[in-house]
Amino acid sequence: MPVELLPLLMFVVICLVLMLGYPVAFSLAGVAMIFAGIGISIGHFDPSFLAALPNRLFGTINNITLLAVPLFVMMGVLLEKSRLAEELLDSMASLFGRLRGGLGISVVVVGMLLAASTGIVGATVVTMGLLSLPSMLKRGYDPALATGTICATGTLGQIIPPSIALVLLGDTLSSAYQQAQLEMGVFSPKTLSVGDLFIGALVPGLLLVGLYMAYVLGVALLQPHRAPPADDLRAPSLGHLLHGLLPPVMLIAAVLGSILLGAATPTEAAGVGALGAALLAFLRGRLSLSLLGDVSRETMKVTCMVFMILIGAAVFSLVFRGFGGDELIHEAFHGMPGGVVAATAVVMLVIFLLGFILDFI
Repeated sequence: MPVELLPLLMFVVICLVLMLGYPVAFSLAGVAMIFAGIGISIGHFDPSFLAALPNRLFGTINNITLLAVPLFVMMGVLLEKSRLAEELLDSMASLFGRLRGGLGISVVVVGMLLAASTGIVGATVVTMGLLSLPSMLKRGYDPALATGTICATGTLGQIIPPSIALVLLGDTLSSAYQQAQLEMGVFSPKTLSVGDLFIGALVPGLLLVGLYMAYVLGVALLQPHRAPPADDLRAPSLGHLLHGLLPPVMLIAAVLGSILLGAATPTEAAGVGALGAALLAFLRGRLSLSLLGDVSRETMKVTCMVFMILIGAAVFSLVFRGFGGDELIHEAFHGMPGGVVAATAVVMLVIFLLGFILDFI
């Protein structure tokens, strides 16, 4: 194999290693370092690239934008552990449950609100699975429809602001956007902020929520036995509904509103969200040292996972660039028939396929 194709082989190997079930962060960094060693031994990789690694890692950890990640995670975990999310689901289930497909609709609505509070997919899916799946199955829902609705709704955490994925993308796309403008001859480049991404993702996220609801309603109308009404649920009183619905919705509105209106940066809004979730738990009489300990440990685990993957990705991209992989891909796209539209379609297809094996980060 020509040495110029080593970056492509590196990419293939990482896909195979991930499909074997190895952790994403260590797979990215491990495969990169092995290929760097091979490249150095055959004289095709400059070791000075690795000297830039400490500065890259320090830049990742020291990035003020990424400080929003643990704060948004803490906000979501607090809402989950203090059972505010459970109350929200109970309120929505009692509101919609007596309709055919109503429990599915309530899962989608609550999943949307949880996505806007947690920003992480795993937390939303686990929470919704524990809270709503037993209730749906007990009332005769088709298991495939129930689990599919929960899993699909859980992915809203990637697109509905404040999404952890959008925070990470904002940091990456900001530098890429400025670089692209400089290459176009614009020497006073505009900036692309995380807030801009939040605004851009809002309509597609809500559109996806509407499509999920339409699907559940369609199944309920065409195949009523798969999504029967929950006749045992009573209509909630206005007080009960406001008690479960109003506090988390107001918190989410305050966090998102401050970002979208430009009153606060995502990092500042994330701090307000984490404090607000703690105050809600305190007002409900559920804030305790043991709860704070659980929340802190869960936040630390998720945050460490995110940053370890970022560090692994930084190592992988550095070695990939050291082999000239970025130039190889640039030339392939540049020579592709169909121009920008074809290149964008290919990128979207590759991202779709890689989504089956790669973590979203």
